[in-house]
Amino acid sequence: MGDKADPNDRLIDIVLDDKSIGRATPDVEHERAVAIFDLLEENVFGIPGQDGTGPYRLTLAVAESRLVFTVTAEDDTHICSHLLSLGPFRRTIKDYFMICESYYEAIRTASPSQIEAIDMGRRGLHNEGSQTLMDRLAGKIDVDFDTARRLFTLVCVLHWRG
Repeated sequence: MGDKADPNDRLIDIVLDDKSIGRATPDVEHERAVAIFDLLEENVFGIPGQDGTGPYRLTLAVAESRLVFTVTAEDDTHICSHLLSLGPFRRTIKDYFMICESYYEAIRTASPSQIEAIDMGRRGLHNEGSQTLMDRLAGKIDVDFDTARRLFTLVCVLHWRG
């Protein structure tokens, strides 16, 4: 992303495809709601070569083992769609879900130091997935790391089959 950020390079709406979302636990639903709220409050989201078309609406879906990003303008004019293989995310998402389950169990029964240790691992995996997402979006969609982190949370929600 350039030094002069366009104030319109941002998301104003995000929709998760209903067909892509599996049944989720209250913890996962909470993570999704927080990620969407935080994402809409503050994000950097631009489309290379599409200056002046933002702000954007994003629909996230999973179709045929691919992550689908559909971007439209504020007036719902289609801007672009990008399909990303879920392959590079599978191990990280699987490990992230396992550590999240440990974390949610720990916050009910474990000591603060145990919770902190699990949370550090959870954040590390989340950062890894976020960086993978940024790398896979490079040249297609420009995001900063904080935006990638929130989007990765939503990718995990779409991938969840709990």
